[in-house]
Amino acid sequence: MPNSNKTTRLNADFDQRVVIKPDEYQWVSSPMPGVERMMLDRVGDEVARATTLVRYAPNSKFSAHTHSGGEEFLVLEGVFADENGQYAQGSYVRNPIGTFHTPKVGSEGATIFVKLHQFDEHDVTQKAIDTHAQPWLPGSVAGLKVMPLHEFKGEHVALVKWDPNTQFNPHKHWGGEEILVLEGTFYDEYDVYPKGSWLRSPHLSQHTPYTKDDGALIYVKVGHLFNLLQDH
Repeated sequence: MPNSNKTTRLNADFDQRVVIKPDEYQWVSSPMPGVERMMLDRVGDEVARATTLVRYAPNSKFSAHTHSGGEEFLVLEGVFADENGQYAQGSYVRNPIGTFHTPKVGSEGATIFVKLHQFDEHDVTQKAIDTHAQPWLPGSVAGLKVMPLHEFKGEHVALVKWDPNTQFNPHKHWGGEEILVLEGTFYDEYDVYPKGSWLRSPHLSQHTPYTKDDGALIYVKVGHLFNLLQDH
C-alpha cells in the first residue's frame, strides 16, 4: 500500500515512452485482502490518477467507493461484479465522475485493467459493453479490424484485431497512444511486445507497428495524453 504521507509518482512523466512487459510485473497488496495491484502509472496515493492491473482472488471484494475522477476498466480474466451487474472477460466499463460501487468477485476471481481519475468532467456517459457481442469494423489497412468503444473530444478508445503478418503505416501519435496487448504479439521497429505488455507513447511520438505469425489483439487509447503533458 502506498505511504499515505507522500504522493506516489510512477511513470508520471507523460513526455516519456514507457514499456512494461509481463516478466516485469511486480504485484503489490492493496488495502483489501485478496486484492493485488500491478501499478503501471500513478500520480497520487491511495486516491490517484492511476493505470493499474488489479487481480482479485476468488470471493474477494473491495470497499465501497466513489469515482471522484471517473473509472474505466476492461475485464481481462474471470468475472468482475458489483451491485450493478456482472462483467465477464471482455467487458469494457466506464463509470463517470460521481458514480460509486462496491466491487466483488465470485469463485472464478478476476483480473482487470483499470484507469482512474482520467475523465473529462463533461464526459458523463456510463457504459458496460460486452466486446464479444460487438461487431468488428474494417480497419484502415488490410488485415485490421476495429471495435470502437468510446470517443470524447480528442480521446478515442478501441480494440484492434490484427491478422497475422499485418503491416501498418508509419504514423505519429497526436495526444499520445496507450496500448495493452491482449492476445498474440505486437511489434514495431523498437521492440517486441507479447501478451500482457503495456506501452505508453507520448504526444507526437512515431512508430510503424506490425504483426507476425500469431497476429494480435490490442486495447488502444489515443489522444488523451496531451493535456497531461501540459499539466505535468
